[in-house]
Amino acid sequence: MSEPSGPDAPQNLFDRISSVSGEITAWLTLMMVIVTSVIVVMRYVFDAGLIWLQESVVWMHAVVFMVGAAYTLLHEEHVRVDIFYRTMSARRRAMIDLLGVLVFLLPLCFFLAFKAYDFAAVSWSIHESSREPGGLPYPLIPVLKSIVIVMPIVVASQGISLLLRSIAAIRQE
Repeated sequence: MSEPSGPDAPQNLFDRISSVSGEITAWLTLMMVIVTSVIVVMRYVFDAGLIWLQESVVWMHAVVFMVGAAYTLLHEEHVRVDIFYRTMSARRRAMIDLLGVLVFLLPLCFFLAFKAYDFAAVSWSIHESSREPGGLPYPLIPVLKSIVIVMPIVVASQGISLLLRSIAAIRQE
């Protein structure tokens, strides 16, 4: 599939959003490695630990996967059965991408965003904090649960970019 053409291509905004999400993911992954190293040193050198710091690694890991999903789709590194797809013409690949976005990706993203809203809203309404003593305080848990709403939005935006790119590829031939 060809990259979007020209700076005014409508999908460029969506691609930029996905690129930013990839950059955030990269920095967050580095932060996760640093924090994990600090936890290991604290535990085995100083025989000390902070529950909130350990919990933060788990949450950062979740955010990496959720926020990085759109970047993965942008660069077509997502899971795909490529046996037939790679041998197809650009037009047929575009048709499959178009159907995949319309039938699977966008409906799933809308469903996830709809369900995630209640999940995050309840967390905000009860001022949720960690269940562990010394864990992450309010409002960090609701903020992190709100990322579950962000994930389908950024993936859907990248899906729209793929949709527009697919339509352009189908029209070219």
